[in-house]
Amino acid sequence: MDYLQQAVKAAKEDMKNGGGPFGAVIVKEDQIVAAVGNTVTSEVDPTAHAELRAVRVACQKLGTLDLSECEMYTTCEPCPMCLGAILWANIKKVYYHSTHEDASKNGFSAEKLISYFNGEKSTDIEFVQICDHKEAEELWGTN
Repeated sequence: MDYLQQAVKAAKEDMKNGGGPFGAVIVKEDQIVAAVGNTVTSEVDPTAHAELRAVRVACQKLGTLDLSECEMYTTCEPCPMCLGAILWANIKKVYYHSTHEDASKNGFSAEKLISYFNGEKSTDIEFVQICDHKEAEELWGTN
């Protein structure tokens, strides 16, 4: 079975409902565990990328946070947000179709995220720690 074509099919299905041109499939032992599209616009959710949705579905179906025995097939190179989920889920191999540059040329740019993680810190967001360390330790149970 061509799993990348299944990702394309999932993307096209969700595009009919207002989703973007992104799809992802997670496979374990030659069985599709998740096949979903991007629902960012249709669900008005900036985190509803296909890769994130696929990780959520696969983890729920398999009852585990560890997808190290799975592979992902996606219609586009994962953005840094999706890469974070892939790393947290321990997926070891990701096959993709289009690149970040392809997505950017077509109006789907992850350049702000990529630049941020490449050390070019954005000036339009500020992080401020507002509790003392002792309170944080209590939350973690280390005090």
